[in-house]
Amino acid sequence: MQVSVVAVGKAKERYIEEGIAEYEKRLRPYANCEIVEVKDERVPKNASPAEEAKVKEEEGERILAAVRGGALLVALDSAGEMWSSEDLAARLRTWEISGTREVCFVIGGPLGLSQAVLNRADLRLSLSRMTFLHTMVRVILLEQIYRAFRIVRGEPYHK
Repeated sequence: MQVSVVAVGKAKERYIEEGIAEYEKRLRPYANCEIVEVKDERVPKNASPAEEAKVKEEEGERILAAVRGGALLVALDSAGEMWSSEDLAARLRTWEISGTREVCFVIGGPLGLSQAVLNRADLRLSLSRMTFLHTMVRVILLEQIYRAFRIVRGEPYHK
């Protein structure tokens, strides 16, 4: 299975880059993993709702251009479904069994995702009710995907 993460902006913090690299390495035995970073838009100071919508729209176009056709798209969205690690594992197993070739997780920028991305999504997932740095979400998501593959294969890790 191909697991892709399309994210807005570049992870600039060294500790985040190291976390991403660590979980990409850990995921190799389970899936092909690819992180795609799309250019973020500068948000004007004291941006109006219209300016914020324009930023999300432009980032959304880049996101959708980076998603391969046929990929099952999971949008990370604060209004999405909240799953346990075991729920994610069960979904991954279902996707594998059903022959899903690629699952693409999408992480928006600080303003979130455009309506076009949310409309394209096959499902919306919320990692928490808390707010995280959007770059940190990459590490959290990769760790949860790794944990899910371990759970699916009955390997120790998730306790």
